[in-house]
Amino acid sequence: MAQSQETIAAQAAAASRAQFAQSAWAWVGVAPFLIFALMFLILPTLYLIVGGFQDPEGNFTFQNIIDLFNPSILSAYWISIKVSAASAIVGAVIGFGLAYAVVMGGLPAWIRPTLMTFSGVASNFAGLPLAFAFLATLGRTGLVTVLLVEFFDFNIYSVGFNLLSFWGLTLTYLYFQIPLMVLILTPALDGLKREWREASEILGASALQYWVHVAFPILWPSVLGCTLLLFANAFGAIATAYALTGSSLNIVTILLYAQIQGDVLHNQNLGYALALGMILITGVSNGTYIWLRARAERWMR
Repeated sequence: MAQSQETIAAQAAAASRAQFAQSAWAWVGVAPFLIFALMFLILPTLYLIVGGFQDPEGNFTFQNIIDLFNPSILSAYWISIKVSAASAIVGAVIGFGLAYAVVMGGLPAWIRPTLMTFSGVASNFAGLPLAFAFLATLGRTGLVTVLLVEFFDFNIYSVGFNLLSFWGLTLTYLYFQIPLMVLILTPALDGLKREWREASEILGASALQYWVHVAFPILWPSVLGCTLLLFANAFGAIATAYALTGSSLNIVTILLYAQIQGDVLHNQNLGYALALGMILITGVSNGTYIWLRARAERWMR
């Protein structure tokens, strides 16, 4: 009896050591991610928060936060919010249509993997290359602009279009906003069970009634959450906007860049406060997206 208890204890100790070793190796595997997040996300964010409440000499102050309510800074935030909202809403509508077409539209099978591959590439195509691509395509001497003048005698700039403007920047952002919406929303559309449509048809519901009363109530957390994610994605973009418009469009990311890098109004700590305001806005957007995504996933189980 005593030997049996010793055997059981030894087996339990061996199992505990094996579990500890497995857990330790798991932590080793995730350690690069934790280190990366600490070095490039958490510590810089804490540095910005502290710097936003300091003056150039390192003394504590609320002046940087007060300066955020300057009309020019509020205008920069407002323009950024409008550009981000416009690109997010238009991108969500078009992206939803594309995702619906490849999932439920009955298109040839090869279209879906082609679109998904393109979306994966295009959603990460931003910055200087994207700005140059649009300038070479829709600039005043861009390829499409010249072809429209040559073959149709139509100059898009003569009717008010300007790539270096609010709508020009919004159009440029759509290049990566639409594919991102397709990538995120396609799994949600895949999660709509065929049994739900069949049950609604058996009960006499039309296709419109199915979408209004069944499908859309299930999808709306995903759609709204994806739209908020697109908003945050556009709100934090700087390279594309700076390369495309320079300082001609007063958005908050360009203002932040000017304050930190240095100009005639150089105030690094004000730049930290600007970044803190951006973190709060994008944090609310991303937090709401995570909450809505959790709600949507309940229906996919």
